[in-house]
Amino acid sequence: MDYKPNILAKRLASKRVHRFAVLMPRECVETDYWRAPLLGIQSALNELGDFGVELTYFLFDRQDREHFKEMSESVLENTLDAVIVAPIFLSEAERFVKRCEERRIKYLFINNDLPSSQPLSFIGPDQWQTGRLAANLCQYIIKKEDRILVLNIQREFSNIDHSTNRLAGFESFFAENEAGWNILKLEVSADNYDIFQAYFGQYLQQNEVDVVFVTNAWVYWVARYFEEHSINDIILIGYDYTSKNIDYVERGGIDFLICQKPLELGYKALATLFEHFISKRPISRIQYMPIDIVTKENSNLYKH
Repeated sequence: MDYKPNILAKRLASKRVHRFAVLMPRECVETDYWRAPLLGIQSALNELGDFGVELTYFLFDRQDREHFKEMSESVLENTLDAVIVAPIFLSEAERFVKRCEERRIKYLFINNDLPSSQPLSFIGPDQWQTGRLAANLCQYIIKKEDRILVLNIQREFSNIDHSTNRLAGFESFFAENEAGWNILKLEVSADNYDIFQAYFGQYLQQNEVDVVFVTNAWVYWVARYFEEHSINDIILIGYDYTSKNIDYVERGGIDFLICQKPLELGYKALATLFEHFISKRPISRIQYMPIDIVTKENSNLYKH
């Protein structure tokens, strides 16, 4: 008869309280990316609190491996049903989730997956496909003789590197389509803009490029360099929803920004725990987020 039980009534009858934790980076000067997922989680909590959901936040400094370890220890001091984890530091995150398994605490990954682990689910982008999307975009906006610079800006404070998968996807697209375009590569290791601009400026003096494809979120450094040096004839493509990136998109400094909806990422994470623990519905091991292309014309939809 397609009967569906009243979940709120069931919860009131059982009086069961589900206790969840969030182990994620806190907002910092370098990037405010994680503000949006946290807002999404809070939005879901506002809706689900009446169903017996309690949530505790453990926010760590994404530039401090030891702080992640301290916060993960704090998580394990609590009696929990599950924890939402952003596994920024891979080896430390692997050790943490193993200890969660020993304590029968379920865990869910957001934004980055650890394939060797067994979370309830991974929620985030398919990085390989985002690279293919960037390549597909290039074929519509450049001429055959144009030169594409694939730029990876390497930072030291994290051992997550989505750039490898993005680059693999990017190259696979051109290989399959036999594009034969001029693709240059540059990796710059820099922890601040001054170091970056010195290397990048020297490269541009020695090489002509028509498109710069930045494989990570530091695309706003390139936009800043172009702005400071009045460079307006190079197309700039990059990744990730941050206020600095969006600001340069609005000003025309970044032509195309590839990103997911981070508010929805956070919302979906807590909603997935609700589905598993309260609605008792099956959960997919991988839940890929939609990939968006943000331009000056639709950037207002991505404001914090």
